[in-house]
Amino acid sequence: MDSTLTLTINGQRHTVTTDPQRPLLHVLREDLGLTGTKYGCGEGQCGACTVLLEGRREHACLLPVRDAAGKSVTTIEGLSTGDPLHPVQRAFLEEGAMQCGYCTPGMILATVALLNHQPRPSDDEVLTWMNAQICRCCGYPRILKAVRRAVAEARR
Repeated sequence: MDSTLTLTINGQRHTVTTDPQRPLLHVLREDLGLTGTKYGCGEGQCGACTVLLEGRREHACLLPVRDAAGKSVTTIEGLSTGDPLHPVQRAFLEEGAMQCGYCTPGMILATVALLNHQPRPSDDEVLTWMNAQICRCCGYPRILKAVRRAVAEARR
């Protein structure tokens, strides 16, 4: 049975009528047209669907939309509005940390979540945290350089 839910996505309130068990990923992409959040595996294993829920990393493919109701959700579209880019976006751009770009929104949001969780992560913490994100192109060296650059900039 459908329910009417109020979501706050990228600072904007949206009302949707949908099955409350429906994955947030589908609501974002199909109902709200926010296609920066990607479908990867549908099992929460690849991180392509990463969003921030109250600043924490969540896999939108597994998150029932009802669990996002009344909470703040940030997608890649809401991380920065124009110029300047968010510092993590800028680090990814400056390090060329993308090849096909499919994983990039999730990688960037996972990095933001890491810095929210641990503002001064060690290299081991970075590697452990980012292990939940998969790049099909295997662009990991540049991705890790970008994450490390974002961490270094956050320390300043």
